[in-house]
Amino acid sequence: MSLPPDTPQGVADTLGYLQHHLQKLTERQHASENNINTTLAALTVQLQQLTQLVANSSLPAVPKTPPPPIPSPPTSPSSATTVRRTRPKLSCPPDFNGEHHNSRAFFNSCSLYIRLALEQFQDEQKRILWALTFFKGGRAAKWSENIFRQEADTGIFPIQTWGEFEQQFRLHFFPVNAEADAINTLEGTSYHQGNRTVDDYLDSFQALVSDAGYTDPRTLVVKFRRGLRLGIQNQIATMPYGRPADTDPNAWYTAARKIDQVRLANEAFQSVSCSAPSAPLRPSPPDPRPCPL
Repeated sequence: MSLPPDTPQGVADTLGYLQHHLQKLTERQHASENNINTTLAALTVQLQQLTQLVANSSLPAVPKTPPPPIPSPPTSPSSATTVRRTRPKLSCPPDFNGEHHNSRAFFNSCSLYIRLALEQFQDEQKRILWALTFFKGGRAAKWSENIFRQEADTGIFPIQTWGEFEQQFRLHFFPVNAEADAINTLEGTSYHQGNRTVDDYLDSFQALVSDAGYTDPRTLVVKFRRGLRLGIQNQIATMPYGRPADTDPNAWYTAARKIDQVRLANEAFQSVSCSAPSAPLRPSPPDPRPCPL
């Protein structure tokens, strides 16, 4: 504020002091107002927080539910439970020397092994080479040697498929006339049981009648009965009840096996009884009479 020029110095000083003091008071007022506004703002925020807290505490408690489980990815039946599959222990085929009477059993043994371990024989030539490793001695070794000689000469393995191998094997090693041979054998006595068990006799008998093509039940019973031991024949033929019919070969097979098993068990029992040590003899007591002088 400007003063007139004729204002006394004392009045001017007083006015200046008052103006300065008023300015200070105004500044303090502004500062106080700012502080008050800041405090009010802080109090307002706290009040809102308290109000929200009270409101939340007055609501009923909501049970906490666990989060839903995370679904696992779908698994295939094979991977859901891993079961360790154990393959049965396989016996390799026996060595083959080319004899006709062993040829069928050897080939069947090879075929069975391949079927049980098919994952190892996906390649047909591998099957053939594996089978040839058992061709040892006799005509079989010569035939195997001839195959590898042909491969060395031509650069091509002469047998390409397992079917072709089977055909060549049958041609070279199976009996030329198996049916006639089997019929001739069944007309003789060489097929009879002899000292063999009924189980062994039955195995060879069934192979013979299969090769011979015999299917008539009465013929099978006659041939089987004729080859049995005389004692077993008589026991079956004179059974008071349950005697198998002469047109039922399976019943004859079963009866003969049962009688033979009883015979074997009785022989085993008798051999054990005979080999048991006998009781030691007790020494006789001394003669109480005095000896003559």
